[in-house]
Amino acid sequence: QVQLVESGGGLVQAGGSLRLSCAASGSIFRINAMGWYRQAPGKQRELVADITRGGSTRYADSVKGRFTISRDNAKNTVYLEMSGLKPEDTAVYYCNADLLKEPVRGTFRRDDYWGQGTQVTVSS
Repeated sequence: QVQLVESGGGLVQAGGSLRLSCAASGSIFRINAMGWYRQAPGKQRELVADITRGGSTRYADSVKGRFTISRDNAKNTVYLEMSGLKPEDTAVYYCNADLLKEPVRGTFRRDDYWGQGTQVTVSS
């Protein structure tokens, strides 16, 4: 089994900062990309940022310059440093991992896993 656990969400005033963490554990051979998505009430889930094992990153235009994604491959952990938070950043933030599970009968299986989400609320 694979589990992703997010932490670090909370309530912050506009302009403030938060750091989200997500640790993956379980029968993991290798994690390729890890990322953060968010979903606000009544809206579709959207990509915030992701990062490959080699460190290549992507960001949503709305967060460029304010958020920084990073990872510690040895700990199977991804982080999202958020600064200059805006009320429109309010959402449940979900961690995602694109990974290879431990091989079974010599075959790798690629799976996409999600954390349970952590609430980020930015007050104006």
